[in-house]
Amino acid sequence: MKLTILIAVAATLAAVNLASAQESKLPPASTKENITYATDIKPLFDANCVKCHSGDKPKAHLKLDTLEGVLKGNKWGPVVKAGAAADSIVVKAIAHQTKDHDGWMPPMPNRAGAKTLTPEQIGLVIGWINQGAK
Repeated sequence: MKLTILIAVAATLAAVNLASAQESKLPPASTKENITYATDIKPLFDANCVKCHSGDKPKAHLKLDTLEGVLKGNKWGPVVKAGAAADSIVVKAIAHQTKDHDGWMPPMPNRAGAKTLTPEQIGLVIGWINQGAK
């Protein structure tokens, strides 16, 4: 019985440490206040994402050209978890934190000319989501 409890506690601690290690790989959230999609995030997405994630047939069924599209997510569900950037798929994708490298955004190389986001740009997206994704 004691061994079972000890194993369960060790497994829980290992999972917490793994999650913390993955989060620590993310750039820090921007310290800018009142980050909005329209002012701060849309220009970033327009430059690097919407060539593929807009229109009638967006890649992965995800439209990033409007706030409504971002918040809706894709056919598999939301990609933004307002208030929790580290749990948001879009952050994991742009920060190259997904296990599957095919999920890294933007993919490299790409025909759209999109560039990998800088740590500062990723931090801005993280700050926006942590502030409620408005």
